[in-house]
Amino acid sequence: MTTSLVFQPAAKPGGGLNWHWLGVLPFLVFAALFLIVPTAYLMVGAFQNEAGQFTWANIRGLLDDNVLSAYWISFRISAASALGGGIIGFLLAWAAVQGKLPAWIRPTLMTFSGVASNFAGVPLAFAFLATLGRVGLVTTLARKYLGFDLYSTGFSILSFTGLTLTYLYFQIPLMVLIVSPALEGLKKEWREACDCLGGTSYHYWRFVALPVLWPSIMGAMLLLFANAFGAVATAYALTGSSLNIVPILLYAQIRGDVLHNPNLGYALALGMVVITGVSNAGYIWLRSKSERGRT
Repeated sequence: MTTSLVFQPAAKPGGGLNWHWLGVLPFLVFAALFLIVPTAYLMVGAFQNEAGQFTWANIRGLLDDNVLSAYWISFRISAASALGGGIIGFLLAWAAVQGKLPAWIRPTLMTFSGVASNFAGVPLAFAFLATLGRVGLVTTLARKYLGFDLYSTGFSILSFTGLTLTYLYFQIPLMVLIVSPALEGLKKEWREACDCLGGTSYHYWRFVALPVLWPSIMGAMLLLFANAFGAVATAYALTGSSLNIVPILLYAQIRGDVLHNPNLGYALALGMVVITGVSNAGYIWLRSKSERGRT
């Protein structure tokens, strides 16, 4: 018997142009034009005055009581919507992926989540004003048929609670989309092994499922936090200037007539970039940790 061996020539190191970079070139150009260059522009502008001279006044301006209050309110709204959206979204995703529901529930939920997670800005603000405003549909029907006046309880759609509820509309679907792949990664053999060893549902979730899922859950909540912290169109269209949050204060500094100070606006934007950047970095780290844990 004759055996023939075919040897492939080794690739020469450094020889030829790697054309695979062309596939990511559009992304690199997009990131440079709409992420890196604007961020660098903000960093430079945050340390300049109107004459273009170097100054620390804008950074010191971030310690003003009004600015700190805006950051604190934005932090609370982002944290509340991230926590509420994370818990509700996880339960919905678990029911659709792991629950024994009709087969049509899952694709319907995923389709709705894909649409609702991108529904924001002026249309979303108008929808909530038409639903939960003082003369909104739900408010009017509850007053007419149930004798319940929602606004007599102190609720206002233009308040912290109202804006948080509005944010939940796109936070919950986003959580469903993010955490569903992690739930799909739970192997049936793990549950079967737990049952064979005499474990209950509590033991399975306490010692198997949640230790595997917690990086994905926490990372998704960090992403929801960053998503809410940077939202401006919905908040401005819904509350105008009645709620002192960072995006609206930033808009007032850049485009306003009374509080016009663009360089302070750059400093405010830089602070938002830092906060959302840290949140996104935490999400990326937790996501990589989750992927390593499932391998």
